[in-house]
Amino acid sequence: MTHSPAYRRILHKMKYYDYQQGLIQHHLNQEGGWDSHLKHCRDFILRALDLYKPSRITVLGSGWLLDLPLSEMIEIADNVCLVDIIHPPEVISQVSGLKKIELIEQDITGGLIKEVWEKTRKHTFLNRLKTLDTIFIPRYKPDGDPGMVLSLNILTQIESLPVKFISKHAKIDDDTFKCFSAAIQKKHIDFLKEHPSVLITDISEIITNQAGEVTEKQTLLTDLPEPELKEEWTWDFELVSSDYYRTKSAFRVMAISFCQFNKD
Repeated sequence: MTHSPAYRRILHKMKYYDYQQGLIQHHLNQEGGWDSHLKHCRDFILRALDLYKPSRITVLGSGWLLDLPLSEMIEIADNVCLVDIIHPPEVISQVSGLKKIELIEQDITGGLIKEVWEKTRKHTFLNRLKTLDTIFIPRYKPDGDPGMVLSLNILTQIESLPVKFISKHAKIDDDTFKCFSAAIQKKHIDFLKEHPSVLITDISEIITNQAGEVTEKQTLLTDLPEPELKEEWTWDFELVSSDYYRTKSAFRVMAISFCQFNKD
């Protein structure tokens, strides 16, 4: 399943292609600085797979496959479905010919990207959007049983570009945006709770400025299910270099696994 040319133009306008390329470039610039984080991700996923032994695995936010133990997953499961809004050409080439791999391009929010585009794009500086009440937050619905679901480093990112796009066309206060982001995260968690799942997400960002002052910003804005497996670590996002303003970021990361919670 691939996007239409019109939808790809929407993704371009909302900077999804820029985000994807920026992510891999940032990884390369770190010269191995992300290795510890990526190993933590792969090791935790393998622990969960050993516990659940799924026959089908659906990965939400497969991206560049950096944090995914794909070869081991193919050995464990009969089918591995990689879902992302855009699959990099390099990834498509990498998995081509692997019979157990299925690539799907979908908005894992269930359609929020198109919803935001349609409700926001016509508003200009002189006619700014003044409320988010008209923007419906959908819920992701896969085609068929997804099996075990892996949500990889995307929970706090799925609202990021839509919120940035809205902010350019709206006059909305920060608290309203925070509530909007929290609602998007909750919809994602609600979906995961319907299936055996692994969630790996940052829960806060630790920012160190040029003077060495440290502040911490919460990025997880909703509650998480009680896990069967749990692990936490720090992701040195900018271990090698810093941004233009000489600040450095690190993330507190939490990984959990749980079975579906809708049995009662």
